[in-house]
Amino acid sequence: MTPITGPAHLVLMASVARRYYLDGRSKVEIADEFDLSRFKVARLLDSARTTGLVRIEIEYPTGIDVELSDRLRDAYGLQHAVVVDGYEDEPVALRRLVGGAAAELLREITTPSDVLGLAWARSVSAMTAALTSLATVPVVQLTGALQLSDASSRTGSVDSSIEIVRDTARISGGPAYLFYAPFILRDAETARALRRQPEVARAFDQVSSVTKAVVGVGRCEPGQSTVYDAVGAREQRVLRRLGVCGEISGVFVDAEGAPVRAALAARMIGIGAAQLRRIPEVIAIAYGTRKAPAVHAALSGGLVRGLVTHKALAEVLATA
Repeated sequence: MTPITGPAHLVLMASVARRYYLDGRSKVEIADEFDLSRFKVARLLDSARTTGLVRIEIEYPTGIDVELSDRLRDAYGLQHAVVVDGYEDEPVALRRLVGGAAAELLREITTPSDVLGLAWARSVSAMTAALTSLATVPVVQLTGALQLSDASSRTGSVDSSIEIVRDTARISGGPAYLFYAPFILRDAETARALRRQPEVARAFDQVSSVTKAVVGVGRCEPGQSTVYDAVGAREQRVLRRLGVCGEISGVFVDAEGAPVRAALAARMIGIGAAQLRRIPEVIAIAYGTRKAPAVHAALSGGLVRGLVTHKALAEVLATA
């Protein structure tokens, strides 16, 4: 620091700084009071900071890593990025951590003019479980039901996209556009028939109106994607041959984030890449550092415009 010399100068500098930073006076008002030019006032304020007479500290709320959140938002051009300040490596704990943060973000940014779309993901289910209030909005189901008993949870509960939409609409008080259909069917013909069912067609007719969507991101590896784990070994080999890196609630992407056409998609009841891209804001909830390549792909490809994650994964993404 540059040493402060001269008591008169020191007193003047402190007086100007006090009026500007504590009293909220403008530079013009201060200049008039002390019979100085505005440029002299500006130089005194600059000197007060460079000499250490004035120190500005920004206190961040606990629980959110604000600096890392800002880095991610800038690096990927995101609308929203929230990084939870935690290094937990146990999946259920991480899911609850990021799910709670996502619930707070959704509550903050959702307005009555929005239409909310929710896709299947265990992280989206965790968000719904943490949600306590929401603007009154329509809630649209974006994927069929993929029911899996979560062996890693203490309760062994079963989640599905139907429950996610129904529970969120109950909290919101808005209408729920949901349907009872599996996410993945045995064959494409059955999937086509189900898409024509009135309640399925009614829900997907609403997709063009969705303004905000919440999705999960999975890496196409065992244990890193519920969609990948739900298909057989043959389909898994096909996905790997096609260069699929990850999936965004059933939308397959390569390592650069470009959508990948897979025959498996014809057997799925869910939103497609083109529909996902047209939604103004798609927020992904992601956890676990092993998923970093898939999350990087989702962000780089532009299909996802918002992210809620935790510090360990965010640090990998920030250096990708």
